[in-house]
Amino acid sequence: MTLLVVHSISLPPGRYGGDAIERLFTNRLDPAAHPYYKKISDLKVSTHFLIRRSGELVQFVPVAKRAWHAGLSTWRGRSRCNDFSVGVELEGAEDQHFRPAQYRRLARLIGFLRATLPLRDIAAHRDVAPGRKTDPGARFDWSRLLSSLATH
Repeated sequence: MTLLVVHSISLPPGRYGGDAIERLFTNRLDPAAHPYYKKISDLKVSTHFLIRRSGELVQFVPVAKRAWHAGLSTWRGRSRCNDFSVGVELEGAEDQHFRPAQYRRLARLIGFLRATLPLRDIAAHRDVAPGRKTDPGARFDWSRLLSSLATH
């Protein structure tokens, strides 16, 4: 895995907490539990990690295995980013700020992954799927992540 892709997610959109994200990434989301879930109930998606608003880290897929987080994607001329990337979902919405605990946890995770994988690049989902995806959004603070990386 040479690329880390940063995503954002909240389910239902704009709401935090609960188990809907975990249910989505384990293919157990109940389409009757919320009107929005009907729209996404057919998705078969997964990710390696989720970082909750509190900074709690949840792992879904081992990093040595492919997760289905990037979809149709390309990075530096190489397509099928799921084949060579680690997906990290931040619990959040594109129009809201992420929490300091999330940046700190992401920095620690990146440090661990860099020590164990040939990780070279970090990109937003919007960077690997331009025109199709916009997450983690304009409120994701790359300078804050870089600052957190420098201290971890």
